[in-house]
Amino acid sequence: MDDDLVCHICLQPLLEPLDTPCGHTFCYKCLRNFLREKNFCPLDRKRLHFKLCKRSSILVHKLLDKLLVSCPFESNCQEVMQRCDLEAHLKHRCFGASKHRAALQVRRSCRLQNETGKDSSSTAAGQPKHASSDTDQFKIEMATLGYNVASAASICADGQSQENPVFEGSTEENTLSKLPSLPEGEITSIEIHRVNPCMELGLSIVGGNETPLINIVIQEVYQDSIVAKDGRLLSGDQILQVNGVDISNVPHNYARSVFTQPCSTLHLTVLRERRFGVRTNIYPDGSCMRENGLHVTLFKRDSSEQLGIKLVRRTDETGIFILDVLEGGLAAQDGRLCSNDQVLAINGHDLKHGTPEVAAQIIQSSGERVHFIIYRRTNEQLSNVIREPGSLTSNQHLPQHTQLLYHSRPSTQKDLSQCVTCQEKQINVKKEPHESLGMTVAGGRGSKNGELPIFVTSVQPHGCLYREGRIKRGDILLSINGIDLTCLSHSEAVATLKTSAASPVVILKALEVQTIEEQGQVADEQISTNTENEYDTTWSPSWVMWLGLPSTLHTSHDIVLRRSNSGSWGFSIVGGYEENHCNQPFFIKTIVFGTPAYYDGRLRCGDMIVAVNGLSTTGMSHSALVPMLKEQRNKVTLTVISWPGSLI
Repeated sequence: MDDDLVCHICLQPLLEPLDTPCGHTFCYKCLRNFLREKNFCPLDRKRLHFKLCKRSSILVHKLLDKLLVSCPFESNCQEVMQRCDLEAHLKHRCFGASKHRAALQVRRSCRLQNETGKDSSSTAAGQPKHASSDTDQFKIEMATLGYNVASAASICADGQSQENPVFEGSTEENTLSKLPSLPEGEITSIEIHRVNPCMELGLSIVGGNETPLINIVIQEVYQDSIVAKDGRLLSGDQILQVNGVDISNVPHNYARSVFTQPCSTLHLTVLRERRFGVRTNIYPDGSCMRENGLHVTLFKRDSSEQLGIKLVRRTDETGIFILDVLEGGLAAQDGRLCSNDQVLAINGHDLKHGTPEVAAQIIQSSGERVHFIIYRRTNEQLSNVIREPGSLTSNQHLPQHTQLLYHSRPSTQKDLSQCVTCQEKQINVKKEPHESLGMTVAGGRGSKNGELPIFVTSVQPHGCLYREGRIKRGDILLSINGIDLTCLSHSEAVATLKTSAASPVVILKALEVQTIEEQGQVADEQISTNTENEYDTTWSPSWVMWLGLPSTLHTSHDIVLRRSNSGSWGFSIVGGYEENHCNQPFFIKTIVFGTPAYYDGRLRCGDMIVAVNGLSTTGMSHSALVPMLKEQRNKVTLTVISWPGSLI
């Protein structure tokens, strides 16, 4: 056990860690109880007040999440897992936890029967006491094994709570009423408040218009973060606007810079897709709900031929719109479908509230005849709904029904190779015997965030690498003194770096990764954001940087999903081969609640599918992969490359 991850009060792995101003970290409850009797730090005895302590960084929480733990129900389950996976294991997969919940339920039923006939006031007063004793008993079992007590106890005590636990010491936060969940299939405006305008929100994002995802999508909401305690945002939600800035169709790093601008109140416009599909009404005569609907019928030469259109959501209203008509495609040859047309129906299926994924499925199953009903705005109407990406609504609060507007997108999409450049370099450093390299690193194979190469998080001014000047934050370390670093875990890489650094001459090979921003997209605020905190060791790379790495640094892993019926696997995909965009990777866009993918817990939004049942997806079209996935009966093996989203 790393000593930095141990509370020096209880001598157990940290739970709900707090940092003191003097640089030490303790469990929240341990430090709170200690400072009720003392007024100094337990380690250096410096004067300390509890209110001056702060929650540890998300990086510390991630390191704690990586700790290996065994299931507390050892008589029924012998599984060993990372601590972050314990909650899902106990909730969905552990037989022992299921038996424990059933036993608790029997106890409660017996108590309720025994209390029948007693005074109602005494029943109300006595019942919580008994219920809490069961919970406390389970907390003791979990605490002895170093688990997240609050989270695990809520799972096994009543089996219903899915909210992240908050710190008990924050009376103000605990008295907040539960905020309502966001509606599905609708665009919603919300506000998130934070005391420190620069504090991290505690979520990671993927997407951007240099990828097939186009929109910015939440990949993960981190436990105990501001967003987790707010409770409304979930993985898979699409962020359309931040403080009046439209980020629905902008490069990833531009959206990231908008998020990181300091503010006490964050105004977000969010779209949550319908999780259980879209109701479709079939009109036998193909009639349309709008009188001025335009009917267009396309005839494919064979059922596998692509129409050559790109369908997307628009941010100012529900429905599906044509983003691009691809040159040389069937729709372009026909000439009647245009960019910005709204698709009202396809082959009689009502798509007023549909999604591009549902429309694609209808087209794929339509055979050789595809009948569209579309609505086309006049030039005057269209001019009212176009604005440039990133325009700012200055000093105005978002209205109840946001005025977020849609902007047209160029017909040519930038390939990732045009957005990220990689340049290998070799650095020869001469150093004094006791001089350090002066850099901090992160990553490594088998890390909590995935199979990552070792990368530089900071170059400190006291080291020889800072003096040499060529190693920068974000560089990927390939080797040191001829020793390969690309296949090592974090601890192995750190040990190798320390051993090699003892030499009077150090030869480092590194990969410098740079993101090329589109002209006019990078605001002055982004430049200042990227240059501050140059020595911050908790810095993390952009998601797009990972995507741009050469394939030799990609590490894939297999995820096996199983199902017992003919329902959905539980995820949607975007990407694939297109004539004018060449070959785009397949990305996971959404994970559907209550499905095999959701309960398995390993697939994340933004993951790339590189093979299905051993068959490579390279060069495969979207219309070919979707039927292949549907044809799998009870089991499918997905080969996935998973990169961590950008932390904001």
